[in-house]
Amino acid sequence: MSTTLQTDSISQTHTQRPFSLSIYLLIVFALSWPPQIAYAVWGNDPVSGYLLSSLSMVMVAVGTFIAGRWIFCDGFKNMGWSWGKPRHYLAVFILALFIFGMPVLLENLFGLHSLPTDISVGALLGNFLISFVLTLIPGFSEEFGWRAYLLPRLAERYSLRKGLLIHAFIWWAWHVPALVKISLQVEGAESNPWLSVGVTLFVSLLPAMMNAILFAYVWKVSQSLAVASVYHSAYDEVRDALQRGIGFGPLVSIWEMSVTLIFGAILLWRANWSGIKNDGS
Repeated sequence: MSTTLQTDSISQTHTQRPFSLSIYLLIVFALSWPPQIAYAVWGNDPVSGYLLSSLSMVMVAVGTFIAGRWIFCDGFKNMGWSWGKPRHYLAVFILALFIFGMPVLLENLFGLHSLPTDISVGALLGNFLISFVLTLIPGFSEEFGWRAYLLPRLAERYSLRKGLLIHAFIWWAWHVPALVKISLQVEGAESNPWLSVGVTLFVSLLPAMMNAILFAYVWKVSQSLAVASVYHSAYDEVRDALQRGIGFGPLVSIWEMSVTLIFGAILLWRANWSGIKNDGS
């Protein structure tokens, strides 16, 4: 991976400014929320949905780069500029399959959801690989912003776990337009859309925050933006490939939310989070 950003030659002693969470979020949300809102309103087909959601993700990195390079001038060192280890890549693929593949398998074993008669393993795998590659850059963009840049600065300002929780809440809040879109697609939502939106936001809050903790731990333990990006892409595209190719029954969302909630909570309180501060401590 290029070390250009790692060796950024900003004259920090003369130009570095204290990090401001409000300014950072203003920049990132101002750039990334418009395409996400457009996705929520108009992204109703696979092409427009992919383009708008991916643009929103990429804008997180653009906003972060603007903030780190020209606003705070604090550079991009110690963000995980390494390729990681092969076992890390294997682990994140297994984790993504466990989160989405296991409930699909259980649904079909216990008759909760039937496999399509025309399913093709080759087509399913091909669909996943194409989508996976296309999502690597958007996935990197989110990990670059939320995990590698924002999280260490929050950990400097607050305690480690408080910083983790603030970063997790921000990550959930950033997804609100997409969550509103999902809530309005729920069966029966048209009869009371405000209730559907409220329930979706409330129910998604803790699982989404703990999922952010899980994403953060992948970045922390691998010390690699490459590994974190691969996990982000695998998480999204294992889900989407299975949903398009096989379909989801009632167990998948319950399983996903439960697993990420439990794993994230355990990692939040029991994992060793030392080393995520921006000063490298």
